[in-house]
Amino acid sequence: MILVYLEGHNYEYEVRELIKLFFFGKEIKFIKDEKACNEYNILIKSCLRKAKDDYFSLTEIFKNGKIVSSSSIESINNIYVGKDDLNKKIKTGIKQSIYEAISKIAELEAPWGILTGVRPVKIVHDLMDKQIKEEGIYDILKNEYKLYPDRARLIIDVAKKQRSFIYPLSKDRFSLYISIPFCPTRCIYCSFPSNSLEVSKKYVDEYTEKLIYELTEIKKIMKNKNIYTVYIGGGTPTAIPTENLNKIIKSIYNLFGRENIEEITVEAGRPDTLTVEKLQMLRENYIERISINPQTMNLKTLETIGRMHTDKDIIRTFNLAREIGFSNINMDIIMGLPGEDINDVKNTLEIISELRPENLTVHTLAVKRVSKFRKTIDAYSLKDQNTINSMLELSKKYAKNMGLLPYYLYRQKQMLGNLENIGYSIEGKECIYNMLIMEERETIIALGAGGVSKIFYPNENRFERVPNVKSLKDYLLRTKEMVERKRKFIDTI
Repeated sequence: MILVYLEGHNYEYEVRELIKLFFFGKEIKFIKDEKACNEYNILIKSCLRKAKDDYFSLTEIFKNGKIVSSSSIESINNIYVGKDDLNKKIKTGIKQSIYEAISKIAELEAPWGILTGVRPVKIVHDLMDKQIKEEGIYDILKNEYKLYPDRARLIIDVAKKQRSFIYPLSKDRFSLYISIPFCPTRCIYCSFPSNSLEVSKKYVDEYTEKLIYELTEIKKIMKNKNIYTVYIGGGTPTAIPTENLNKIIKSIYNLFGRENIEEITVEAGRPDTLTVEKLQMLRENYIERISINPQTMNLKTLETIGRMHTDKDIIRTFNLAREIGFSNINMDIIMGLPGEDINDVKNTLEIISELRPENLTVHTLAVKRVSKFRKTIDAYSLKDQNTINSMLELSKKYAKNMGLLPYYLYRQKQMLGNLENIGYSIEGKECIYNMLIMEERETIIALGAGGVSKIFYPNENRFERVPNVKSLKDYLLRTKEMVERKRKFIDTI
């Protein structure tokens, strides 16, 4: 157990999230009396003290009752992260001293420094908006946020690539996310709203009608605004019958106009849901971008994670999509899957490099609270940070050799190795929606069970989250309420 004692401040959430990076899976408990620590626990003591017109932060770490590490930030006023807000400086200074103190003794590294949020690229966009030059941004990332140099350069490059797609910001532009929360089976690592098609098939027709109703109402609400992109995700949208998915897509076009949509993506992630008929329907509906997501090309791992298809099925389905005319295909893979080593990852990357997708999204396994994996994690062999980092480095080399460049990036809580997810693309085939949802600089209206709308207010550089209910049955009963939830916020843009 890791015990934490705070003195002079109460930034419990920020401190907890930072400590979790270094002590993966360990219980963290905040105590009110530092003397309550027994000699068998680690105690992290974080202090904030005022000194004349300034503050300083001190962190001391005790083990077996003896101090084993310490670090201090002597002047909070000297911290600069692009903002003069004192509260921001104080939080940064507290986290800096904790980071430095733990780094001296921890087995794990934190290549993303004191950043604990999932969207580090947003920080770069904020700094660019303030007209801070690239080297100045790099210095802030490395010296204040404590990023490793390669990560600092990476997110600067990603932000630079994104600017032409995201800017200029507009309150009159929006994108749509359509949730299709059905899957053939549930993968052990999955945390998305998803319902087994075998169990929930009887609800698909009703869900289709309710979704079209929500689309119709949203069209009325957004009548004076311009649509930009559409993303149909899940679940696995292609798990539902062809006629249902066709009906949903046709409704989107009838309401918003295909000619007005810059980009539309359909997640076709599971090859066991794809047929010639379904792929032809998508092409006939002018769908240009699809995802065929293997996660791994190793049969044993596919069985372990709950996939009902083989590596050969993935190759066959990919080639079929090419034959039918798809020229923008994304493939997702996951680093750190149970039982996989660097040779397994190399095998996956070798096969993918032969297929030559236009997009490759490389995820690092995250142990999500609501996933099956979280409940059974002790039954699996997981690799250490160095091994997973080596897997990521290997994926970067293969992506580069395939002519793919990083264009979006995000992190997740409980991610193995404190690492990241990176989306790669060939020039001109970047997924605009992926950039928009990660950088949160445009209104995205989410429809369907589990969808979370983000209403953007550009003049204030903020957004409001408006969630739909996650339960399939609740959504079917409360669709009108989901529309009214969004209307309340959209009317204030």
